[in-house]
Amino acid sequence: MNTLVKITLVAALILSIAVPYIAFMIGEKTKGRYKKALAGNVIMFFGVMLITTVVFLSGNAYAAADTSASSATGFGYLAAALSVGLACVGGGIAVSAAASAALGAISEDSSILGKSLIFVGLAEGVCLYGLVVAFMILGRL
Repeated sequence: MNTLVKITLVAALILSIAVPYIAFMIGEKTKGRYKKALAGNVIMFFGVMLITTVVFLSGNAYAAADTSASSATGFGYLAAALSVGLACVGGGIAVSAAASAALGAISEDSSILGKSLIFVGLAEGVCLYGLVVAFMILGRL
């Protein structure tokens, strides 16, 4: 892939996001203009993504020599990514519930700040456990 093509595609992607935003910010900010700017942004962004996909996937593909080892390695990387990703999604859901409840409780009684922070920290620990599992999986590859 030519470096000039890569730079051009990155510039087109940035412009597909910036141009509708700038066009909206220049004029009067009404609901109709917002919808048009959003539609233009979506159309331009996915158009650039489609062109980028066609350009990047237009080359030749070659199979690996030993498919059993490479597929096992690929599944290992996939498992590591899923363990981190799903643990962080679950941790984010838990933190959102615990933090909002903690803020409500602190607003009524400020003496329970330490107890509420412990529960929020436990929810964040779920993400760290997913990261530890991912490092354990990557260590076995």
